[in-house]
Amino acid sequence: MRILVIFFMLFSVLFAETVDCTQVFEVRKSELLKEIEKIDEARQSFEALQAATNALFDKQQAKIDSQRNDLNAKMKKIASKEEGIKKMLEENKKLLEAINGAKKDKISETYSKMKDSAAAGILSELSTTEAAAVLFTLQAKKVSKIMAKMDPKKASKITQRLVLGPPFK
Repeated sequence: MRILVIFFMLFSVLFAETVDCTQVFEVRKSELLKEIEKIDEARQSFEALQAATNALFDKQQAKIDSQRNDLNAKMKKIASKEEGIKKMLEENKKLLEAINGAKKDKISETYSKMKDSAAAGILSELSTTEAAAVLFTLQAKKVSKIMAKMDPKKASKITQRLVLGPPFK
């Protein structure tokens, strides 16, 4: 009998609270739908943010590419100008050498045609460096004749400068 009473009590407890499963499932379903809506909103926000980020990245990449192209164009211009300057510099050096050569030849020719005493008088008035530069271009025989007519102190200074050799600056 005890068993029967216990069984009856247990049976009554189990069926005393009847749960409406449909109602529980509907409540849970509405909760899940709200969660799905939240997830969908978050996904849409993420996609919008991703699209905006990609657009900004593309815009910045285009700007960088444009700047890179401008920089490359400027570098090419600079390189071509630098090449032009190098060519002009080389031409100017050649012209300067030709002018200096012609000048030295002209001066040398002038002093070689002068009388020794006149050349000695002019060279005595020049600085030691300038006189040495002029005498360096003349033939040794002409130099010895001119120096023989010069003041010995001036001639010795010029000789010392000639020993050092060019350039006479």
